[in-house]
Amino acid sequence: MEAVIPANSTQDELPPDDDALNAAFLEYDPNTGVASPALPTLAFEGVNYLEDPISLPSVQVVLILAYSTIIVLGVLGNSLVIYVIYRFKTLRTVTNFFIANLAVADLLVNTLCLPFTLVYTLQGEWKFGSTLCFLLPYAQGLTVHVSTVTLNVIALDRHRCIVYHLETRMRKDVCFAVIALTWVLSAILASPLAIFREYGSFTLEPGHTIQACMEKWPGTNTDGTIYSISMLILQYFLPLSIISFAYARIWSKLRGHVSPAESGGNSSAASERHRRRRKTTKMLVTMVVVFAVSWLPFHAFQLATDIDSTVLDMRDFRLLYTVFHVIAMCSTFANPLLYGWMNRNYRAAFLAVFKCRSGGERGRGGRLDSIHPAGGGAGGGGGRAKKIVLETQDVVSTRLNATDV
Repeated sequence: MEAVIPANSTQDELPPDDDALNAAFLEYDPNTGVASPALPTLAFEGVNYLEDPISLPSVQVVLILAYSTIIVLGVLGNSLVIYVIYRFKTLRTVTNFFIANLAVADLLVNTLCLPFTLVYTLQGEWKFGSTLCFLLPYAQGLTVHVSTVTLNVIALDRHRCIVYHLETRMRKDVCFAVIALTWVLSAILASPLAIFREYGSFTLEPGHTIQACMEKWPGTNTDGTIYSISMLILQYFLPLSIISFAYARIWSKLRGHVSPAESGGNSSAASERHRRRRKTTKMLVTMVVVFAVSWLPFHAFQLATDIDSTVLDMRDFRLLYTVFHVIAMCSTFANPLLYGWMNRNYRAAFLAVFKCRSGGERGRGGRLDSIHPAGGGAGGGGGRAKKIVLETQDVVSTRLNATDV
């Protein structure tokens, strides 16, 4: 929740708010994913504010490196996940479509959230104009909601199939409808971030005015606190409770299951399916654990801020918020790493993309999807390129035949 200007202060030139100045911060809104910077360090009405640690060059360099690393890894990793699901038909399963939806949400966080957060944090002022003041927080809140809802959908879908022995997976048209519903629901939940917002000038002292983008609730500041705590429950505690319950039942079912191989049966296909389910469940549980651990420090600190406003008086409040935000944002690039480490299909697909690109550069003209090229092989360099691509495709096709996810 951000510092709120009184309801009667709606003019362009916003008068200083005593509570906001005493806190010395424009607070963070956990639902947008943007760490709102502190007000610049200065003396106002006889009060000398301590120097903000983020103003130190060494701290700024570390923050630039941290955010830049997350942005690069997140954009490359999530783009690669979306690409391989689009490219390989064997990866176009219901669970993988949900994973692609999660990758899209994380990709939007990397592109719509982090660059603006970095600039806003370093400069301590909103410099992106009135339109983006309303659009960016809304878009960022939307993507965070999509991520949490999608993790819930994946867990509940696995629970439905494994615990209740439903071999018929969700149809793809139903899957796409669920994904669309996820975005609609997330858009509704994030809408207050665009509705109750105000952009204007904030005068700190004569001759020193900054541009601010703030929440502006129709009632008292309590309305913002209620919304903030409600979103904390809906975005973190409730989803994790549902996911934990679903995966606990799934894990109990898989551990108690006796495969045909263990019972002396001859059904190798059923045994292989059981093995794949256990490995996939491990990967999905690890995804949830990474998400929960990454966001826990941030949400805990936000909850402490909502309960006790004196936390805002801490000298390192802004620095702590930024550090916890960086940790939370690490979840946006962690998933592609988990897929490559824990899932053989994604690992094979990732390697195939790079090998085919390398082969295509050497042979000029190889395409990843040319498993069955039309016509016979041509001579010369083109034939060599086709052979390289076909060899790679044979390996990929073999490894992706029995889809893990």
